[in-house]
Amino acid sequence: MATDTDVAKERLIKDFKAVIHDAEELLKATADQTGDKIDKVRARARENINNARHKLDELEDDVAERARAAYKATDQLVHDNPWQTAAVAAGVGLLLGLLLGRR
Repeated sequence: MATDTDVAKERLIKDFKAVIHDAEELLKATADQTGDKIDKVRARARENINNARHKLDELEDDVAERARAAYKATDQLVHDNPWQTAAVAAGVGLLLGLLLGRR
């Protein structure tokens, strides 16, 4: 199961990608503008975008690693306790059936 932290990280990754994309679009839109000041700002923005991409890649790797660990732990739990897992699944199915049947 995804924890609140994992969900927040995934949202942060999505938002971060949108910011990077918008910054790149802004750089493209101002490409025809010249001048020493704008060139310095553009170079600094490119450097910040590259740093942000690097950090984003690290964050994505961390989230993926945690998801793999959760999958392995869940898989091991199901293999170690097959009857309990089947009973829980049947119970959840029964509850859902009762709730949906009431409508």
